[in-house]
Amino acid sequence: MTLALELIGGLIVLTLGAELLVRGASALALRLGMTPLVVGLTVIAFGTSAPELVVSAMAAQRGSAAIAVGNVIGSNLCNLALILGLCALLRPLTASHRVIRREIPLLIGATAFSCLLLLNRELGRGEGIILLACLIGLTIATLREARTDSDQTYDHRPAKLPRLPTAIAQTIAGFVLLLFGSDLFVDGAVAVARQLGWSEKLIGLSIVAIGTSLPELATSMVAVAKGENDVALGNVVGSSLFNALGILGVTGVFGGAVVPELAYLDLVILLGVTVAILPLVKSGGRITRLEGAGLFAVYVAYLAWAIYA
Repeated sequence: MTLALELIGGLIVLTLGAELLVRGASALALRLGMTPLVVGLTVIAFGTSAPELVVSAMAAQRGSAAIAVGNVIGSNLCNLALILGLCALLRPLTASHRVIRREIPLLIGATAFSCLLLLNRELGRGEGIILLACLIGLTIATLREARTDSDQTYDHRPAKLPRLPTAIAQTIAGFVLLLFGSDLFVDGAVAVARQLGWSEKLIGLSIVAIGTSLPELATSMVAVAKGENDVALGNVVGSSLFNALGILGVTGVFGGAVVPELAYLDLVILLGVTVAILPLVKSGGRITRLEGAGLFAVYVAYLAWAIYA
């Protein structure tokens, strides 16, 4: 019962922290002149990945690197198969030219590079620094390109933004709650894994990955319900890019990762699903309900294989 409370309580605090962080950071970004689409691709995408980041960093620092690596693989599969699948089932997802031309190819490249680094089932501090440097470079390039991109000329700036002190307070409160919630959640997840006899990699692929992906799921589903497909796709793609480079990078920097139980099939499936997103969105410029159902089925099948294999 105590473990369940730790997991549920940590997850609630994580989700609340992510919500506050996204609200505060988005308001700050919009007040600095960033457009909503760029906010979706950067601030919101990175903000909804904050639970994965904090949980993975905490796990790596405590010597549970397998949870951190499993969290990245599981979260990206959850983003690209489960979340996109559910969103497309709710409403077919249209993709902008920018997402097709730039963001998804970048995600494929980042995923391939991170998988290559994990082939020896290890991730050192030097490799982590390289991944973080790539993320910083891509983020700077995204912000620079946004200034001249024709897709950014429209403005859907909210009529009323929180005042600057409120936005700053929300951002700080979000970070604090994320730290507290991740502490509870990692403790509970590790304890559950030991009781069930699961490996740390499996607990990262399943409980931790799904739990920390709830902010992305909630954000994307709400965006699709409002007809903001670009925001939904941008959030998922941006979050997955942040996971592949930022979270693995932080994991490497925080002591490195050694994951002897990591299966090459995990990496093959992750790369395969990531690559498959490009032809899906290029065929008619959208992901249909049938294709969404296929993505959802792939995720369920992978999760069943990971648990029972």
